[in-house]
Amino acid sequence: MPHFLDLSSPTAAGLRAILDEAHRRKAARTGWARGRMDCDAPLAGHTLAMVFEKPSTRTRFSFDMAMRQLGGSTIVSGAGDMQLGRGESIADTARVIGRMVDAVMLRTGVHDKLEQFAEAASVPVINGLTDLSHPCQVMADIMTFEERAGRPVTGSSWAYVGDGNNMTNSLIEASSMLKFDLRVGVPHGFDPDAGVMATACARGGCIDLVHNAAAAVEGAEVVVTDTWVSMGQRDSKEKIAAMMPFQVNAALMAKAAPDALFLHCLPAHRGEEVTDAVLDGPQSAAWDEAENRLHAQKAILLWCMGKL
Repeated sequence: MPHFLDLSSPTAAGLRAILDEAHRRKAARTGWARGRMDCDAPLAGHTLAMVFEKPSTRTRFSFDMAMRQLGGSTIVSGAGDMQLGRGESIADTARVIGRMVDAVMLRTGVHDKLEQFAEAASVPVINGLTDLSHPCQVMADIMTFEERAGRPVTGSSWAYVGDGNNMTNSLIEASSMLKFDLRVGVPHGFDPDAGVMATACARGGCIDLVHNAAAAVEGAEVVVTDTWVSMGQRDSKEKIAAMMPFQVNAALMAKAAPDALFLHCLPAHRGEEVTDAVLDGPQSAAWDEAENRLHAQKAILLWCMGKL
């Protein structure tokens, strides 16, 4: 079953095919109304179920519009609206939903829930976000870089600064799959997942883990950050204090390459992980990045349903 649970679900060639399709479909829609269906409507008659255990803006809107543009439809539900929220097992829920739709997008917390769901489901399952990884977002990030740079991501140099979270983990995985350099700058005690790092290094990934923001961004073509307090975490004054030296501001961006791109998956906590001057500045591609969730996910859906 072609699940998209993390970035190692496809091969590196599969990731490349997804990115190429995303670029192609976006270019083909230039000047179109957003609600207009793609000419080939490759998912006509197909339905995607979207199950949310965590709040969402970009994931919900982008997947919904992705299916509409591809000619399909969606069913959206919060876990609290389902028997899943009243104690039905993950496996039983997956078995039932899989008999009624063609694919499922699950946005949840514990990554093991996603894996349990996929194991029991008879249709492709897509990771809309877990505490461990956020692969759809990173595909949009890479698409945005390639769009701005006019070349493939392979061989480029990236820096991530801030909290070692699900975004960090997926960037590490992407770096090892698509062969771009990545420096991860996090405070002591906030490292990314050790298992993800070990797997990426075993795959031949070029990833440096440092505990200094300036060292992380030095000469980088892309600077990425994320919120310091993820959904479901308590706001900690101690954590915020530890993170402040890793704020992406004008002084930090000046240490990157002169034309470095700034990316943030959003929502942003302005004045914490990033300043207004950077987020709203000329180097920021955060809004293109948000839009590209739609185009990247169209290609992911096609890959999962055997149309790519």
